[in-house]
Amino acid sequence: MTVPFQVVPASYLLFQRRDSVLLQLRQGTGYLDGYWATAAAGHVEAGESAVQAAVREAREELGIEVAPGDVVPLTSMHRSNGGGQAVDERVDFFFLCSAWQGEPRIMEPGKAAGLEWFALDDLPDAVVPHERYVFERLRTGLPPIVSFGFADTGTGDGSRP
Repeated sequence: MTVPFQVVPASYLLFQRRDSVLLQLRQGTGYLDGYWATAAAGHVEAGESAVQAAVREAREELGIEVAPGDVVPLTSMHRSNGGGQAVDERVDFFFLCSAWQGEPRIMEPGKAAGLEWFALDDLPDAVVPHERYVFERLRTGLPPIVSFGFADTGTGDGSRP
């Protein structure tokens, strides 16, 4: 009998201006520190929706206000880190945002060493791999659901981090 696994949900709010995205340089998190990542992202907490989590993360990490109606679904990613533990199985909700109140700034200096806009065709080398997968496909479009970190399943490219 196969045992069902649990997934850890997270929301990612991509801020895009023309052909550029806002990225944060990770530090002090214990996960891919020194890599650039989506400027506002984090786990969905108990009792909140994926959209509510994205809005909360924008406020907590960037000090800006985002209206839930300005959070536009982009894709969902089912991904695995391959470790076989519940913490290794993820579902990520990626959203786009092009309207907000305030100027994005680092609100958690213990977790971020930089905040910069990068052109989609000139991303830094060190970008969190599953997020790079999404950034590289922003111009051409993404299906509603992609997979990452699995052997090819036919619903994504099966990329491994």
